[in-house]
Parts: sequence; C-alpha cells; structure tokens
Amino acid sequence: MRRTSDVLWRIPTMQRWCSFSAAFLSLAIAAGAQPAPQSSSSSPAGQQAQESTSGRPHSSSLEAGGAAITLETSEAMFNIAVALNACGYDNDLANSSPIRAEVRAEVDAATASAPEVKASRAALCRYIHEHELSDKGRDIAQYISLGLYITPDLKPTADETEMPPDALNVVNLLPLLRTFSEQVGLKAIWQKHRPEYEAITNGMHDQVTRMILDTNVYLRLPVSSYDGRRFLVLMEPMLAPREPNGRIYATDYIIVSSPSAGGAIRMDQIRHIYLQYAVEPLVYARAQAMNRLLPLLKPAQQAPLEFAYKSDITLLLTECLIKAIEAHTMDVGIVKPAKPTGMRDRQEFIRYDAQVAVYDRNAEEIRRSQVDQEMRHGWVLVDYFYDELAKMERDSIGLKEYIGEMVYGMDVLREQKHESEIVFLPPTSGPSGDFVKRSPRVPTGMMLAEKMMLEGDIDGARDIAKKALDDPKQDHAEANYVMARVQLMEGEPQDAVGTFADVINTSKNPHTIAWSYVYLGRLYDTLPDRGKATQEYKEALKVQGLTPDAKYAAEEGLKKPFTLPKSSRQPAEDKEEPLDPSGKAEKDSYKPDAPN
Repeated sequence: MRRTSDVLWRIPTMQRWCSFSAAFLSLAIAAGAQPAPQSSSSSPAGQQAQESTSGRPHSSSLEAGGAAITLETSEAMFNIAVALNACGYDNDLANSSPIRAEVRAEVDAATASAPEVKASRAALCRYIHEHELSDKGRDIAQYISLGLYITPDLKPTADETEMPPDALNVVNLLPLLRTFSEQVGLKAIWQKHRPEYEAITNGMHDQVTRMILDTNVYLRLPVSSYDGRRFLVLMEPMLAPREPNGRIYATDYIIVSSPSAGGAIRMDQIRHIYLQYAVEPLVYARAQAMNRLLPLLKPAQQAPLEFAYKSDITLLLTECLIKAIEAHTMDVGIVKPAKPTGMRDRQEFIRYDAQVAVYDRNAEEIRRSQVDQEMRHGWVLVDYFYDELAKMERDSIGLKEYIGEMVYGMDVLREQKHESEIVFLPPTSGPSGDFVKRSPRVPTGMMLAEKMMLEGDIDGARDIAKKALDDPKQDHAEANYVMARVQLMEGEPQDAVGTFADVINTSKNPHTIAWSYVYLGRLYDTLPDRGKATQEYKEALKVQGLTPDAKYAAEEGLKKPFTLPKSSRQPAEDKEEPLDPSGKAEKDSYKPDAPN
C-alpha cells in the first residue's frame, strides 16, 4: 500500500496553484486523457447478469482476464420483444427460433382468458402503433434502445439525460407494459423459457469466441484488458433473425441478435460491431491528424450515406477501414486447395501450387468486386485501406503499429480525385441500411465533473465528487481522483497528495492510477524535489494496462522536470492579479510538444 508522504509545500501564492492545476488539466486533454469509467462486477459469460442502475445500457460481465466481452440474455429485452410481438411484430417469423412461436402462443392464451388483459393489451398496442415510424428499421430500433436501459421490473436504469434520444421517444410505454406483464404473467413465461435462452447463449459461445480470436489474429491485436469499454452480444429469440440491432453508446458496443429456426446467427454483423470495438480506439487516438483529411468529405456529400458519415471524417474513415478488413477476410465461397501431406511426387506439389495460384486470383477478384460495391455505396476510402492492409499483411505487422502510417501517409489530393470519379448508387427508399445506431452520451457523474473543471466550475465538480463519496454504491476511487484535482485548483497541495495516494491504493482503473502518479510527479517537480518526482513517473510506467496518454506524460516527466507555464500576463512582484476561475489564460499560454 502507498503511504502519504509528509512534505512542506513552498508554493507562495494561490495564483500559482490555479495556474498549476489549469496546466495539468490542459495537458491531460491535449494528451487524450479521458474521464475514468465505472467498473463492473465479474460473472461468467452466458449467465444472466444483475441489472445495472449506474446509467449504462444493460449490465455487463467481465471475463476472468479482465476483458469486457460478454454474451448474455436479458429479461428486460425479452419483455420489450414480447410486447412488440403481441402488437403485430411478425418480421421474419417463419425463420425464427421455435421459442418465439411458443411464447406468442402462451401470451395469446393468457390474453384470451380475461377481459382486463385484453384491455391492457389494447392500450399497449395502441401506444406502439401511435409511435410507429415510417422507417421500419428505426421503428424497432427505438424499442431496442429502451430495452437496454430498463430493469426486469420495467423501470429505467438511467434518468432522461442519460438515455438515448430514440429510447426517450417510447419511454412512456413502460407503465403500460408493466400492467400487461403483471396480468399476463410474463415473469413466469420468462422463467419457463430461460433455460432455452441460456442453451442458445452456450451454443453461441464458441462461435463468438472463435470470431474474436480470428479477428485479433488477423489484426495482430492482443485481447484487450478492461479499459472502461464493453462489447456485449445480447441474444433475443423473440426478434427477427435477419434484423440484428447494433448500438454504440459512448464506450459501450452492443449488438442484439436472434438465432434463426436452424440456430444460425448473423455472425458477420456481430463481427462488424466487434471490429468497431477493436478499431475505433486506434483511429480516435489520432483524431487530431484527421483535420488534414477533411477535404475528403466534400466528394462524399453525393454518396448515399447517413448524414453522420458525411459530416464526421473520423467516423467515415473508421467505417471504411472496417469494411476493408471485412473484404480481406470475407468468405469468398471458393474451397481453398488442400496442401498435400506425406511422401508425394514433385508433380503433385507443382499441381498444388498452380491450384493455389488460381484460387488466389479468383478470390482476389471476388474481394475486389466487394470493395468496388462498397465504394459505390459511399464508403469512399475502402479501396485505399484495402491496399494498405495488403501491405500490412506482407510486412507481418499489426494494425496498432501500422495505422499511424495509414492515416498520416495518406495522399489526400490523390484520394480526393479518386472519390470524385466514383459513380455512387442511388439512395435506397427502404429501411435504413445501417444496422448500427450511435447515441452520444450527455456527461453525467464523474464525466460531468471533469467537464466542469475544464470550464472553471470548481464548486460544481467538488459537489459531484462529494455526493459520490457519500454514496456507498459509487466508485470512490474515481470521485477521489476528481477531488484531488479540485484540491489542486483550490491551492491545497498537501491534501491533494493524500487524496492521490488514496486513489492509487483503491482504484482498479489503470488510467486513473497512472495519471495519479503523473500528477504527483509534477507536484514534486514544482517544489522542486526531482528525486521524488522521477520515482513517481517510474511508478506510472509500471502500471499494468498503462494508457498511451499517461505513458507519454510519464516518459516526458523522466526526460525533463515539469514546469508551470508562464502566462503572458505576469503580475508584478508585489501585486497579484484576480484569479481567472476558468484557467483560460494558463491554458492559452500552454503549448505542449506532444501531438494531440
């Protein structure tokens, strides 16, 4: 355990501490530091997890290795799906798991038994029909979003500021559904079929695991440890097998899928969400480099894409990279020749080599055809990334090491010209073709406290942290991390040292632990006590699961002592300027050497 050291602090004025803390916050944002996420409790994959009340969609189990990758079922989603089925949702019914027909029959039987049940069903269906959207894909999607934010008792797990906008469109369904659920006995129906649900998840486990391993092997990515992000596959047989729904809520990557009558699932779309989970952090770590790519958005304005992809180059680039990966790894529908084994004559090996050459040529034609099709659908950089991935394969390097060269080395003018020559397909008039829906999360909790500090609202950040510390269910380590920086802003360095020590002793988040060491190192540098400062930076580098931003900050601290930035408005020796609560002057004067 870490012990708080007794230090005599010799920083002469409050203003210097405000400058010091503002510089810290500015550097953390410039380096890509993110507010720490809420942690989850562990439970075996495939079991029904307890419902979350922390405001995150659905609960998630952490695997023993620490990776937030799970395969689950949900009573809450079952309730939503049953309501849709009871009110005319027949999509892909003939191709669905037998469970769907069984549950529908049981609900129909319970409804027919009493007039009050018929009345509650009619009220439920009236609400669903009144909130029907013209885009059938988005119509069902709003209920999927709602199902991810409720408990089995059909109560929201988050307030309105935390729920996705499409879920808010239909949140008033819940009281009607609670009445219907009680009258029809949905909980008993769920308990009856729960073993079948668990059998489905158990049967899918090996397929999902193999997909993840194969994807990581191709990209040469290690299995990620817990970094606050989650990948969740939710199985719900009451929904249409051909219509899986993907969700990205901030750091949560979720896909709700259903098995077919034969037990098959849309593994291609599950893999698509996993690729977003694996690839997006690598792209967004270079978000600042995206500015030079903005000209590529202009030709894409004519593409049949959703507005989000036409207005956000990082989003467009990420999706194009993922589709290029899918083209390289797709099943081309041709059987690859088997390599001869044992003692064979030389002619047999020559024939094998010739067969492989023919296979490679035919497979490449199929993959290129897929790339061309994606380009015409508006994914204008798929061709570029497809070629770059081929280089990555030849050089036997991983995506994490090569993605920087892909992004920084792109010839923007060449790609812009290439885009302008694409003949796009006309937009479809049917349901939305993008099965993944994104919803930005409004900052709450510690994320909101972080935002308040950057805006100079120290009192607001302190109040949020204190409220979390008073609640035994909240993450006290993350609240203390906020409180320690508030103490810096308020000119209480000795208190901050003790609070940072508490964070290091109690936190399970490597990002928070590493940055606490970095803050302490910089505190010692300002005393100055270079020996203790370097010790703190070295401790930061020892943190398992160290994030790139904290690693860079610690390495810079070892290279040279941290110094407070000099404001362009230095006060006279005998006169102090009024404090700037926002720290804007200090932030404006601070010019980090590191790339954002």
